[in-house]
Amino acid sequence: MTMTDSNQAKPLTGWRVLVPRGGPWGDGVAASLRAQGAVPVVAPLINFAPTTDQDSLDEALVALAAGAFDWLTVTSATTVDVLFAHRAVIPPRTRVAAVGETTAAALQAVGYQVDLVPEKDNSAEGMAEQLIALESEPRRILTLRSEIAKPVLSKSLLKAGHDVSSVVAYRTVGVPVTERILRDVENGRINAILITSGSVAEQVHEQFPSIPSTTLLAAIGPRTAKDAKKAGLSVSVVADRQTVDALIDAVSHFTLPHAVDEFAP
Repeated sequence: MTMTDSNQAKPLTGWRVLVPRGGPWGDGVAASLRAQGAVPVVAPLINFAPTTDQDSLDEALVALAAGAFDWLTVTSATTVDVLFAHRAVIPPRTRVAAVGETTAAALQAVGYQVDLVPEKDNSAEGMAEQLIALESEPRRILTLRSEIAKPVLSKSLLKAGHDVSSVVAYRTVGVPVTERILRDVENGRINAILITSGSVAEQVHEQFPSIPSTTLLAAIGPRTAKDAKKAGLSVSVVADRQTVDALIDAVSHFTLPHAVDEFAP
């Protein structure tokens, strides 16, 4: 088999796919896309800004490293970016719960272990339910969340009798894309955009006011699809599982909408 034949056999040959997050997670997604024949365009649309209560976060991370908590709950890939940026140490005795596969993959990409991912409901409620079912005795739990997130998880765990430290780890901010990427989206050179969270959906809607109808908008699961629709996006496909592989697989079932001159200025 020639190299050309091998490339043609890949399901996403010729596709240009926008990856909306950078860092180790974005690198991993880009590699998966390349393996399927696509050209990944890594354009981080969101980043975290420091929390307005940095002292509380610093104290919580010191206590975490000292083994003060039985569990750490992580409800977004952005929380992982914060942990990684702070070089946070999670001791082996502290178990880690990730809200879904995207967050779990982000944790593993930077070398953290994952002990629990909700089996069915990838949400704060789903995580709380599973943790409460697993832990009948009161445990010390650190919940890290964004400034805008409602403390649903903390309230459920407190109600069940656990000792919960709820700490705001970050604020989410939009990252403006380059003129080139904006142009590539608007003229259809980007064939698909991966929507991996509600925050990403909001930025896609805000930063790309003119997305061609031929551009595939792929959401990483029903919850994100719901958030994307709420943000005003027309979602083309929803992954059946909340994993990057399922998301890329969902895109690969489509035919490249139109031939694009890759070398157009």
